[in-house]
Amino acid sequence: MKAQDIMTKNPRTVTPETRLMEAARLMKDEDVGIIPVVESGASRRLVGVLTDRDITVRHVAEGHDSNQCPVREAMSDRLVTARPDEDIEDVMETMGREQIRRIPIVDERGDLVGILAQADLAREAHDEDKVEETVEKISKPGGRHRQ
Repeated sequence: MKAQDIMTKNPRTVTPETRLMEAARLMKDEDVGIIPVVESGASRRLVGVLTDRDITVRHVAEGHDSNQCPVREAMSDRLVTARPDEDIEDVMETMGREQIRRIPIVDERGDLVGILAQADLAREAHDEDKVEETVEKISKPGGRHRQ
């Protein structure tokens, strides 16, 4: 099975200039915990991701004004991605090693084509032992993404 077989295709996106409040509303409307950040409205080139945790830890906890703050001030630009044709086992290995619950899927140009979440693995991946191992690695306390 490949990443493209179970990823969410063409997820909604924001740009670095999008106001954080607008991005948070989009997360709420789409019922997601991550929004990919693309270069511009006319481009699908991935430049970052914004998670609900980014908003909470990097923005709200610091007392910033959500109405004025652009996404670029809270987004993560250290990207870990996968390709659509990657074997799902390799994607799970990356997610576990990097302790990430969601991974953007990009093409050879770096353009966003989808996103794969831990929940997608739980629903669709056939190797239940590998999924369980991946979830354990992702959830291990004290990872480098802890802020």
